[in-house]
This record gives sequence, C-alpha cells and structure tokens, in this order.
Amino acid sequence: MTAPTIVFDLDGTLVDTAPDLVASLNHTIAAADLAPVGYDDLTFLVGQGARAMIARAFALRGAPLAETEIQPLLDRFIEHYMAGMPGDSRPYPGLVEALDRLKAAGFRLAVCTNKMESLAVPLVEKLGLAHHFAAVAGGDTFAVKKPDPGHLTATIEKAGGDPRVAVMIGDSVNDILAARNAGIPSVVVPFGYSDVPIAELGADRQIAHFDELTPAFLSDMLRA
Repeated sequence: MTAPTIVFDLDGTLVDTAPDLVASLNHTIAAADLAPVGYDDLTFLVGQGARAMIARAFALRGAPLAETEIQPLLDRFIEHYMAGMPGDSRPYPGLVEALDRLKAAGFRLAVCTNKMESLAVPLVEKLGLAHHFAAVAGGDTFAVKKPDPGHLTATIEKAGGDPRVAVMIGDSVNDILAARNAGIPSVVVPFGYSDVPIAELGADRQIAHFDELTPAFLSDMLRA
C-alpha cells in the first residue's frame, strides 16, 4: 500500500516568512519611491508568488505596473531575498516535531507552494527542513499553480505518492481550493496570511498548533 502523502504549503504554513518578504518587497518598491508596506498588508499581497506580490504592492500604492515593467523589479526582489536567506524566517512552533513524528509513522511529506521553486527549495534547505520532504514544488515547477488542483496532484506524484491517499495543509483559500478541486481532504492553520477568515475557507479540519498534527489525526481524516 502506498504511504499517505501529507502536503504542506510553505509561507504562512510551514514557515513564518513575513519579516523577509516585507523587507525584500520594501527594498523592491523603494526603487520607485513608493511608501513601504507593512505586515498587515501581507494578507492582500501574498499567495500567488513574488511576481504577483510586486504587482499587488504597486497597485496598493496607486501605481499599477504594466506587465513589461515587472521583470526588473522581480530581479531586484530575488537578489535581495536570496542574499538574506533565511533571514528572520522561522518554522512555526511545533513544526519540526510534527514532521519528525509523521515521518517516523511512515507518512510521505511534500511541499506545494506558489513561491518560485528557485526560492522555495533553498529556503527549505537553509532552514534545515529539506530532509523531511520527498518533493518541494514551486509555483513554476509545473504548468499550473494553486488553486489549480493539478499543482497539488503533480506535487504528490513527484513525491512518489498517490493523490487518493493524501492530505493538504495550508493557510489560504488557494490551498483549500486546490485540495477541494482535487478531491483531497484539507487542514487549515490560523497563523498564516489568509485574507479570508479561516472558518470561511471550508477546510475539512482546523488545527491551532502543530502539536495537534499527529498520525492518529491524519489517519482519521483519511478514513473519513
């Protein structure tokens, strides 16, 4: 029997990346003399990758960008973000212990994020988390990204798993929609960057802390 695959979003689910996203984004928009963004803006800005985040930040400041203007700004963002990685980004409390117990129980683990793969993989590595995961798939790894269910199912397959025996864990509407559209049960966490109250996302389960993410909890979901 194929081991169950547990798939995690990255920003706002596995890792609190807010300090470094804000710092690199403000470095980027400073090139256009725009006022800096704050942590409270992240719920609007994040979720579709760095390119969309930059475009949304400019729109938030009343300076919408043409598509042709984004690439130089994206390059500026990536250079700053990579230079400081992992910066102040940290795994959420209880995460490492949860990953350890799930792996020990035979679960297969993966990451499915809309963050660019070239940013997601080194972040996971620099935080010492890479050995836990059979696959790390970014928003540009495949032809589609969340909320398209193909991003999630392709990540599971890349990890060697079976989408019929999997659970998605995330903090945003993109995570929950991708899971729902793939017919995969989902768990939502409250400590991320969702701009929608998590009770309204329609996840199958909710946890408040990674201490609750146990093999028994997930096995019960997979039996439902």
